[in-house]
Amino acid sequence: MPDTYYKEALKSAQREYRQCVSNGKSPFLPVLDEFISKEKTSTGIDLGLVQIPADLIVGTKTKGRSNAFAANFMPILDEGTEFAVKWKRLCEAHLNEGIRDPIKAYEYMNRYYVEEGNKRVSVLKYFGAETITGNVIRILPEKTDEIEVEIYYEFVEFYKLTKINFIEFSKKGCYAVLQKCMGKEPDAQWSEDEQKDFAVVYHRFKTAYIQNGGEKFHSTVGDAMLSYIKVYGYSELSRSDTADIKKNLTKIWEEVSLQQDREPIEIKLDAGEEKKPSVFSKVLPMMPIIAPQALKAAFIYDGTPESSGWVHEHEKGRKHVQQIFDEKLITKAYPNAIENGALETIEKAVEDGNDIIFTTTPRLLQASLRAAVEHPEVIIMNCSLNKSHRYIRTYYTRMYEAKFILGALAGSLTESGKLGYVCDYPIYGQIAGINAFAIGAQMTNPRAKVYLEWSAVKGAKDAAMALRDKDVHFISSQDTARFLNDDRNSYGLSYINGDKLDLLATPVWRWGVYYEEILRRVFSKTLKSDYESSNKALNYFLGMSAGVVDIVYSQSLSIPSRRFCDLLKESIKNDVCIPFLTPLFTHSGEAVGETQKSLTLDQIINMDYLVENVIGKIPSYDELTDMGKATVEMAGIEQSQQSALKSEDGDAE
Repeated sequence: MPDTYYKEALKSAQREYRQCVSNGKSPFLPVLDEFISKEKTSTGIDLGLVQIPADLIVGTKTKGRSNAFAANFMPILDEGTEFAVKWKRLCEAHLNEGIRDPIKAYEYMNRYYVEEGNKRVSVLKYFGAETITGNVIRILPEKTDEIEVEIYYEFVEFYKLTKINFIEFSKKGCYAVLQKCMGKEPDAQWSEDEQKDFAVVYHRFKTAYIQNGGEKFHSTVGDAMLSYIKVYGYSELSRSDTADIKKNLTKIWEEVSLQQDREPIEIKLDAGEEKKPSVFSKVLPMMPIIAPQALKAAFIYDGTPESSGWVHEHEKGRKHVQQIFDEKLITKAYPNAIENGALETIEKAVEDGNDIIFTTTPRLLQASLRAAVEHPEVIIMNCSLNKSHRYIRTYYTRMYEAKFILGALAGSLTESGKLGYVCDYPIYGQIAGINAFAIGAQMTNPRAKVYLEWSAVKGAKDAAMALRDKDVHFISSQDTARFLNDDRNSYGLSYINGDKLDLLATPVWRWGVYYEEILRRVFSKTLKSDYESSNKALNYFLGMSAGVVDIVYSQSLSIPSRRFCDLLKESIKNDVCIPFLTPLFTHSGEAVGETQKSLTLDQIINMDYLVENVIGKIPSYDELTDMGKATVEMAGIEQSQQSALKSEDGDAE
């Protein structure tokens, strides 16, 4: 029988050899000593006895036996060799009593290179062993900014807590996210029972993933498992058998496949923005939309219009589209979704027969994703930015365009050169607003400095007062009134001098126009074609040219200043004025971009730095209010997400 096994193993090695040669790869095992110095291996970290995932054992420590095996660790030498005889004896010993002696191996970048026990590894791999026991020395790579190295060091920290070495990710931050999804604090150790239970769950998931065709992806099993957990939660995954996991994976397969894309998000500026109106469209009324039956649209709010300015503006948008589409549309508002249960509220909207559901805050993103997976027949859109989820579309405005104009206006008015800016949350889109304001101010006043405060740290009123105490008089604060006693006048660009406050100009979110545009795309089936023609997550990111962002002036703003702002508005709409013209310079003096080029929208959305004339910093997670923490957890920029994962969790409001 060992003779038969060796013949089969040899055939497997020969197939691997031929395939490697045809692909231009080395057909033999890689040798650690050929790319890591002996000095470095002599200073490794002893991990002790480790259960090594067999598929992560990829090579040998020294060159001595590397040519005896093909790249898949199967024996490549002829049957009559002494090596073949020893392999067969080891095979027989394994069948009779099992291989008990641990191998000795070196781990580098979570790949294992055998120093002693190459034939044991070969035999055990032939028989399909999941793990192989070994004494392991870890060799740490030099720290660089290469993404693979950064991910590896995240793995090392994760391993210290869990002793788990079999789950891998292709993107930064995922180990910390997994720790959080497990209900663990960032530095919490895993018990042996938790480690064993997780290994069982991972094996079940991996089996279902492979059965669904996951091996064709270059993303990892860990990437897919984390996507699954984000939708269904770890508790549900741990209770599911392989069949249930496979069934659920089928539902979210596009979400899983999205993880292999390095640029998983497609940003829609909307083709309608760039089309110039024809003469007929100017003189003839818009043709009525013909639909076989009324479309039903749900608007789900975190709060009520009476208590939240944000909700109030979206409610105005709902009423706008109800009036525009009349009997062709039936809308319904669902307030206090977080308080009443986010997923339960969305499920109620589905039960009510809504065709499209707008969830109007990033805090509803997670529940929106779960509902979208379970109800693919319903269009679910979340008001947030830059989330790579295939099953929901997101929508947001290019508010940075208005902020740029307000910055230019403030720079033209200030005598001291000191300006203030109160921002809400460190989430996608908000950092761009800060930087756009500062760049606009610098354009009209090269000496302008923008002092930054955060309402999610101090509250809007206290943040504005902190700026006033620094002798800052022109302040850009909240975009939307909060309808709270202490914040009522704290929004827009204002001039504050003592107890005197003059509101000069206010950036406006035209949610009614936005919802009208989206619903017209639904009626015309353009929204459906957007989804079907793309294999990425869709973000709708409209701005002034679409009429969803505007600026309203107060009577106290002079006519010349209004004309100046109008000129900038028209220039932005027609792509004449570019807010983020490179190079830009950050706090640290680093140059961003090349000369006289515009940042891409992806670069604008993902800003995690402040430009050189901003005085302040992006707050850490621990500094935020409970509402701020909850918002950052859903839609925070990567820097804020990472600080959230390194901090103790705050209770969401």
